[in-house]
Amino acid sequence: MGGRSAEEIVFTDYTTGAANDIERATSIAHRMVCELGMSDKLGALSWGKSNQEVFIGKDFMREKNYSEDTAQKIDAEVKSIIDGAHTTARAILKKNRKFLDTVAKTLLEKETIEGEEFERMYKEFAANEKKKKSV
Repeated sequence: MGGRSAEEIVFTDYTTGAANDIERATSIAHRMVCELGMSDKLGALSWGKSNQEVFIGKDFMREKNYSEDTAQKIDAEVKSIIDGAHTTARAILKKNRKFLDTVAKTLLEKETIEGEEFERMYKEFAANEKKKKSV
């Protein structure tokens, strides 16, 4: 939810730029609840039957084998996970707004940042901020 949260913080608005982030986060949250049993409210159960048959142009699918009431509870749990992730992402980005701006500037110049480079950038940024505070 970092992309969506960054848009809110920087632009105080939404764009279509974070659509893929939202789709992926929703898919992960749904898997957490339905396949991995990572829901206190619904328990360590698998919701939906896995359909392993692959058809042309189709991916693996899950067959709904639960009630509409359970579907509503699943939806509520998925939304709760996404809302929590969004709140956490906003807090982290607000706390690290200067670094967010540094990353954005670098991305405008280079388009991509690999994991190791991101970690190096953060360490350098944090060290510089620490020096500024001690002066």
